[in-house]
Amino acid sequence: MVVPYMSGVAGPHECDKDGIKKIGGKMDTDPGILCFQHCGPVNIFCFELPIHCPVCGAPLATVNFRLLPFRVPYPFVRAAQHPCSIVIKPTAGDFLNDYFNSKDLHIGVTDSKGMVVEFDRGGLQWTDAQLWKQCLVLDGAAGPWSDHWDGTLSLVAQQDCWTSDGYNEADFNCYTFVLSFLRSLRYGRLSEAADNRTEFCEKFIIPRTTAAGKYISLFRKLRQSQSKCYVYKMQQSTLGAGSPVAITAR
Repeated sequence: MVVPYMSGVAGPHECDKDGIKKIGGKMDTDPGILCFQHCGPVNIFCFELPIHCPVCGAPLATVNFRLLPFRVPYPFVRAAQHPCSIVIKPTAGDFLNDYFNSKDLHIGVTDSKGMVVEFDRGGLQWTDAQLWKQCLVLDGAAGPWSDHWDGTLSLVAQQDCWTSDGYNEADFNCYTFVLSFLRSLRYGRLSEAADNRTEFCEKFIIPRTTAAGKYISLFRKLRQSQSKCYVYKMQQSTLGAGSPVAITAR
């Protein structure tokens, strides 16, 4: 969903050195990236609207926008707000600042109350979901399934194999636990894909991380730009469809 930008709705805010917004003294992991078009088929991204258009230099307070500013949808969520779901996050750090394709991901399950159940070197743990404040939801179950979800999660968790001694980073890890839970759950395509580690990754993990990677790349380019604006130029191809021809930071 595209959220229109309305100046002043969130109230005064400031960003830390990583571009993460602080509202009312609390940390909000959504940096609030805005997008607009002014003088042509050029997408301009920014954290805050500039005084002048970074392409033509015209003052934005007195001009018409080709595309009104809107807030770019933020792909990450707090696990506590998504009960009965499968969630992933970087093993170390967070997505916006620390994640690269070569880095490991950690996967867990939320129960109906939003607590995260995860398996790692310390064994099986029920974790405060506040530690999962910037994660991706792979999929989940509808409300009527919550009792079955919790019951299955409890039964799988009681198995004596989920110990710190049994943990092996290569072949008996967090992924093993989640797939075992999903197979026992017998919940549609989630459980069907869980029969094969590669298939589950291709159907649920890669699509989410690929989409999130575009947002991460945009955020980092904006953070590195001196003017805090990022210009994405488009050009009509011979077929009439818009295709990217240049990406420049200004």
